[in-house]
Amino acid sequence: MTARQRIVLVTGSAGIVGGVLADRLADRYVLRGFDRRASPLPGPIGDLADPAALGAACRGVEAIVHLAGDPRVDAPWATILQENIVGTAALFEAARREGVDRVVFASSNHVVGQLEVEGAPAIHGGAAGRIIGADEPFRADSLYGVSKAFGETLGRYYSDRHGMRVVCLRIGSVVRDDDPWLEAQRLGGDPMVNYRRLRATWLSHRDCAELVVAALEADVRFAVVYGLSANRRRLWDLEPAGRLLGFRPLDAAPDQPP
Repeated sequence: MTARQRIVLVTGSAGIVGGVLADRLADRYVLRGFDRRASPLPGPIGDLADPAALGAACRGVEAIVHLAGDPRVDAPWATILQENIVGTAALFEAARREGVDRVVFASSNHVVGQLEVEGAPAIHGGAAGRIIGADEPFRADSLYGVSKAFGETLGRYYSDRHGMRVVCLRIGSVVRDDDPWLEAQRLGGDPMVNYRRLRATWLSHRDCAELVVAALEADVRFAVVYGLSANRRRLWDLEPAGRLLGFRPLDAAPDQPP
């Protein structure tokens, strides 16, 4: 079966990354969506907390891109627990029961975000003396980061115990208009301070879609990699994504805004 024919479920398909995948990958895969609200992808409206709906969504698919969950770094524990921890566990178990061979898990740089907190602001200008690697011990900066560390560990378990192929993508800054300068102005506060971080963490829509393709197609059992564009002042190490997945970003954030 060719890549064009593969059926891929995208959970959390109503979000920004779900929209990017809908726009850019519909000619390569048969994409199905699963979200609590309407999304750009065809598929049922449902919740990770509903075993029947989740099982039906996973049935017959060959891979899952798991984006669903609360994306707020400051989300309260009750929400993090239900949506990012219990929900992710339900997704992996539904995938196992339905015989889905591959899961691409949307992790986050926040699993080691405390390193960035301690190194800021110098780290955003490439002056911190090192780029953060994917082999750093977990140093979560939030309960959100803790939940993503749980998801990576759970993915490793399902890979080791159940033979599932799992790729964890520590996704950088995917912004709605695909423009880090517009996003820097939208965030509030000093736009230049915001931009200095975004130029180090930006992942363009084109590179985001190609990163997901690389994760879906790579011949690896388990991997944790960072996803960002080829930004000159990048914060995280791109080498593992290239070596393990064959990912080569094509875009880069300008050093200075327009």
